[in-house]
Amino acid sequence: MAKFLHVADVHLGFDRYNSKVRTTDFFHTLWDVFERYAIGTAVDFVVIAGDLFEHRMIQPAILNQAQLCLQQLEKAEIPVIAIEGNHDNCPYGTKTSWLRYLSDWGLLKLLEPDPGDVMYTHWDDDTKRGGYIDLACGVRIMGSNWYGAAAPKAIEQISQAIAALPSGPDSQILLFHHGLEGQIARYSGALRYRDLLPLKEVGVDYLGLGHIHKHYTVDNWVFNPGSLEANNVEESSFERGALLVEIMNGKVKAQLKTDYQQRPIVRLSLKLRGQEALQDIEELALKTINQSIEQKQIAPEQQPIVELRIEGQVGFERLELDTRQLQNRLQTHCGALIFLLKYEVDNIAYGTPIADDADRHQIEREIFNDLLSANNVYKKRAQPLAEGLIDLKERQLLGETEKTLYTIVEQILK
Repeated sequence: MAKFLHVADVHLGFDRYNSKVRTTDFFHTLWDVFERYAIGTAVDFVVIAGDLFEHRMIQPAILNQAQLCLQQLEKAEIPVIAIEGNHDNCPYGTKTSWLRYLSDWGLLKLLEPDPGDVMYTHWDDDTKRGGYIDLACGVRIMGSNWYGAAAPKAIEQISQAIAALPSGPDSQILLFHHGLEGQIARYSGALRYRDLLPLKEVGVDYLGLGHIHKHYTVDNWVFNPGSLEANNVEESSFERGALLVEIMNGKVKAQLKTDYQQRPIVRLSLKLRGQEALQDIEELALKTINQSIEQKQIAPEQQPIVELRIEGQVGFERLELDTRQLQNRLQTHCGALIFLLKYEVDNIAYGTPIADDADRHQIEREIFNDLLSANNVYKKRAQPLAEGLIDLKERQLLGETEKTLYTIVEQILK
C-alpha cells in the first residue's frame, strides 16, 4: 500500500487585499499542512496538482517560501511530484517557469508530457525531465500541462499515450489541472464527466485535479482537494483542504484534511428596515460582529478577515453614512486583519397616488410630503413641514430677503 498527500491551488504569493500578512498566510498554511499530513503521517510522496504560485513572475521572498516548504520534505526524504497550473506555467515569451527552476534544483519533480509523438517519457533523474514516474511504493504517476479550452482534445491524446506505455505498477495516478462542471456556479469552460472517461478506460485509478478551489470527488475516482486557503471571502464557505490518500492495487481511500493553520473568515449581513436612525448603524454593526465572533470562538490574536454587508432600506439619505470612517472603527474594534464593508442600501421611497386632475400646488405638496416621510428625522412632522416648504418657496418667488427666509426656516424646524 502507498500513502500520499494531494494538494493543489496553494497560491504562494497571494497579494489581494494589499496585506503582507495575508500573503504570508499562504506560506504558513502550506508549511503546516506538510508538517502535519506529509511528515506527520509519513507519506510515501506528495503531489501538487498545479498553481503552487499565484503569479508566473514571483518575488524572491515567495520563491524562498516555496524552497523552505519543499526543503522540509526533502529532509524527511519525501519526494514531491508536481504539474503546472494556469497560474504558474511558463510566462508568455519564455521557455521555463519557476516550477522548472525548483525541479532543476531537485526540490520537486515536474512532470511535463512531451508535445511530440512520444508524449510520455520516463522521468530521468540526471536530466530532470520526464512525463511520468514509477515509484518504488507501487505507484505510477503521470503528469499533464495546462490546456485551457483544449483540455477535451488533450485528454484524447493523453489517453492514447497512456495506453502505449509499458506495463508498470498496479496503481496509476494522473495529475490534471482543470475543473469539472457542476461544482461551482459561474465557471465556464469546465469539463464534462464524460470527457474524462477515456482516462478511466486506459487504467487511471486516481485522477488528481486542481484549479477549482472547492473540494469534490466523483465515483471515488476523480479527486479535487480544493485550495488550502480561501482566496477570497466567497470561498470561505467552500469545503477544501488536503487529501490524505491510501492506494493499493488501484483501490483508493481518500480523506480530506482541514485541521491546519488558516486565517478565520467571518461573513456577516446587517439588514436595515428603514426605521433605524443614522447614529444607530454603528451600534447595530458592532452587535452583529460581536455575536458572530463570540459564536465562532475567534480569539482577538487570530485577527480574522471580516466582511459585513449592510443592506436593505434606510430612512435617511444613504450617502450621509461615512462608510470609510465606519469601516475603520469596526476594524479597530474587532481586531480584523482585513475588514470589508459592503454598503448596499436604498432610500425608502414613498409614492402617494396623485389624481390625474391635480393642480401644481397639490403635486408639490405630495412630493414634499413623500420626501419628508422617507426620512427618519422628519417623517413624524412630514405634513406640516411640507406646508412650510411650500410657503417658503412662495415667499422666495415673491422676492423676500434672505434674512427673512432664514427666519422662516428656523420657525419651520422648531
